[in-house]
Amino acid sequence: MRDLVVLSFLTLDGVMQAPGGPEEDPSDGFKHGGWSVGYWDEQLDTAMGESMSPPFDLVLGRKTYEIFAAYWPYADEPGAQLLNNATKHVASTTLRELSWENSKLIEGDVADGVRALKDEDGPELQVHGSANLIQTLLEHGLVDEFRLKTFPLVLGKGKRVFAGGAVPAGLELTGSEVTAGGVIAATYRSGVEIKYGSVA
Repeated sequence: MRDLVVLSFLTLDGVMQAPGGPEEDPSDGFKHGGWSVGYWDEQLDTAMGESMSPPFDLVLGRKTYEIFAAYWPYADEPGAQLLNNATKHVASTTLRELSWENSKLIEGDVADGVRALKDEDGPELQVHGSANLIQTLLEHGLVDEFRLKTFPLVLGKGKRVFAGGAVPAGLELTGSEVTAGGVIAATYRSGVEIKYGSVA
């Protein structure tokens, strides 16, 4: 059994769409691409490196896979080799051939396919980007951990980490730090009961 971990950059209002650049994901008329870049510093770079330090396989949605496959095989920067060497499991109903090395299609139902991957021996499964896929994983209770980098801004519109697929769930904070630029890097484990009550 191996864990499935969601790594995501998000705004205070939960938007995760296109943090890296204007052309990353302009779908649905999104005009705020590149919103994370101005907050990036050495401390955040270190935090991201720690998030990706364990051996891992990737689980990606089609759009994120295509964005990554067009960039990382040709990149010469920290993290490129880690992503290129990782096994990529891709959720797609339209792709038939995958050009990025070590890539495999998830066959059949996505939830069943990811559940089967979790049951296998191997490194942890990391989800990067993949907003639509995350909704499916949340709906089926397949996420074990969130490693979230929350940036001090609000965008109002855009794809969100916790959107239509989110179900009520408690989380346990297992680690956190705040960068000089105001980014909160926090790790949460799932599977915790919500502590309901009354202030009365």
